[in-house]
Amino acid sequence: MQQLPVLQVVIPLLGALLCALVRRPLAAWLVATVVSWTVPVIAVVLLHEALVDGVVSYHLGGWDPSLGIEYRVDVVNGLILVIVSVIAAVIAPFARQSVAAELAPERVAWFYTMYLLSLAGMLGITITGDAFNAFVFLEISSLSSYALIALGRDRRALVAAYQYLILGTIGATFYVIGVGLLYVMTGTLNLGLMAERVVAVETTRPVIAALAFITVGISLKLALFPLHVWLPNAYAYAPSTATVFLAATSTKVAIYLLTRFLFFVFGARFVFGEMPVTPIFVAFSIAAIFVAATVAVFQSDAKRLLAYSSVAQIGYITLGLALATTTGLTGGFVHIIAHALTKAALFMALGAIMFRAGTVAIDDLGGIGRTMPLTVAALTVAGLSLIGIPGTIGFVSKWYLVVASFEAGWWWLAFLIVASSLITLVYVGRVVEAAWFREPTAVALAAREAPAAMLIPIWLLAGATIYLGLDAGRAAGIAGKVAATLLGGPQ
Repeated sequence: MQQLPVLQVVIPLLGALLCALVRRPLAAWLVATVVSWTVPVIAVVLLHEALVDGVVSYHLGGWDPSLGIEYRVDVVNGLILVIVSVIAAVIAPFARQSVAAELAPERVAWFYTMYLLSLAGMLGITITGDAFNAFVFLEISSLSSYALIALGRDRRALVAAYQYLILGTIGATFYVIGVGLLYVMTGTLNLGLMAERVVAVETTRPVIAALAFITVGISLKLALFPLHVWLPNAYAYAPSTATVFLAATSTKVAIYLLTRFLFFVFGARFVFGEMPVTPIFVAFSIAAIFVAATVAVFQSDAKRLLAYSSVAQIGYITLGLALATTTGLTGGFVHIIAHALTKAALFMALGAIMFRAGTVAIDDLGGIGRTMPLTVAALTVAGLSLIGIPGTIGFVSKWYLVVASFEAGWWWLAFLIVASSLITLVYVGRVVEAAWFREPTAVALAAREAPAAMLIPIWLLAGATIYLGLDAGRAAGIAGKVAATLLGGPQ
């Protein structure tokens, strides 16, 4: 039990090695599935310990945190660990047939190798309490993600992966420069010690420059508008399973890392009180919500439509961070949960349609709801959550953001949040209308319902958006504790 923090990362790393060694598609999938079903158990135990007993601290090799690397779990990163690992567990049964259909047999084992490396990197970023160790895991996750995207059967996947590589490298470079400046000023890479020591030098130019470099660098990774240009192509041309995984987890981990620095290392008082971060983040968040959503309306490919939707949804999360209040942060972290569940369900449904129909072009999907009713019904339910219809978790997060806007005296922001949902209604409505209300195309008539191994994971996620929407206190309760922890400063 004492080794659980390090096992959270070591198990997927060893799983990746096994997948690379076995080389057989079925064996590699079995390894990935066992790992994917193990890590959420560890994550839930760690979150429970953090909630009940306080911060969980693990010193690698027994070294003191001032000299070695510390893994540290509180309610903030405990929640992210659970989100990432649960999504991985749900993806595992879905992946077997989807990956086999979209990739050549000799590439399947390598896909699962990269998938587990990416999972290990994301869990490592989330659990580590060391700024440079976070960079190491960021690169592990990023490099494996580039490979996952490049494995797509469309040749444009190579271009998308290369574009992501260039921008991701720039983001990582900015992050390292910022961490280097903080190290020069504080003499440590441990985030907890850094937070204690930066107070004495927070107004110096190197610290302010570090804040700028780290914020821009991580914003590239999380695809904050206008630094999002890598995301639409990456999601559109990656294999379906890779798109599900990256859309539901990678940006959430990057948002967590940014949140950890802004609220934990630099401190909310300095970042949002003394620096002009709030108006900048609010402006970019609103631009993301409206510009990306408007572009989504005019997409002809459903995966690209949802990719631009992801940029817009990230805007809601960063808007909650920018408000820097208990209610705003609660709304932001509920939206992290909502977007992970909703977007995973939507991309899974499209993956199932791709598996049966061979396309996700909206014009080709006319009437496909008649031949794939259960798949399209799940897509519709998840789409309602994306819009923010009452009774879904998407409504809960937007409700908190609206309330936070009124608390801040920004009635106009509350109006914009509500108005933006109408644009979401339009682009989700395009897909739903084509699938249910048009005459069946030849592609739709040739399709049939997705297999149970795909349907069950899709409906687990779609059902979760309804369950957490009706039992709103469950997600909002944990998000409220996250908000209190962030505003309370270092623990």
